[in-house]
Amino acid sequence: MANLYKMIFFVPTKYRTTSTEIMDDFTLEGEELRDALDKIAIINQVLGGNTITLDGVNQLIKKHYFNKNLTIIDIGCGNGDMLRTLAKFGQKLKLELNLIGIDANAFTINHAKELSSDFKNISYRCEDIFDSSFDEVKCDIFLCTLTLHHFKDNEILKLLHQLYKNANVGIVINDLQRSGLAYRLFQLLCFVFRLNTMSREDGLTSILRGFKKEELHHFSKQLNFKKRTIRWKWAFRYQWIISKI
Repeated sequence: MANLYKMIFFVPTKYRTTSTEIMDDFTLEGEELRDALDKIAIINQVLGGNTITLDGVNQLIKKHYFNKNLTIIDIGCGNGDMLRTLAKFGQKLKLELNLIGIDANAFTINHAKELSSDFKNISYRCEDIFDSSFDEVKCDIFLCTLTLHHFKDNEILKLLHQLYKNANVGIVINDLQRSGLAYRLFQLLCFVFRLNTMSREDGLTSILRGFKKEELHHFSKQLNFKKRTIRWKWAFRYQWIISKI
């Protein structure tokens, strides 16, 4: 019985998978991609994922309260849902937020622009963050919401070094815990939300590309991040806040 249970429920999570996701193809476009982007945003809302990023931004803003005019860049912005949430948050607190979404997929950027047409303080750029043109992009706060796990370890170190150098206030990272339980629960979620093939396969791969807490601490030590907090959050997420002030 124990062996049968292990066969059914065991998911290997000791190491990050090297498998790629369908969405990693920057030339991808079409209705299936649009549906996947929107479903990801809905699931993030339902499971409280946006709140994790929002709380991280709020913690950094409290340290930087003397300046109410802030530029925030969302790396891998998807359909722009996080930026629209931030725009509403800024309106409530009477903050002047300049919000910029960056994604390497032109179709994704155009979809985000359409959904954000009512928000005058949100703009978008189609850009590969590993191109030299990104080296000089600066802002107050960089966001990485469900983006970091798309990269290999050496790419993560390179990106975070760049973001830390060019951020005035800090970085907020919201990403997945690599967990067998999370993997099985997401399979159930796929059924409930009737996710398409791309959303289902990429979601499961994303979990296996996620992180263990000690890995995030190791990145921090390698990059010499002194002011940082790493907290587990529901649903199987890590909130990693890196402050420069």
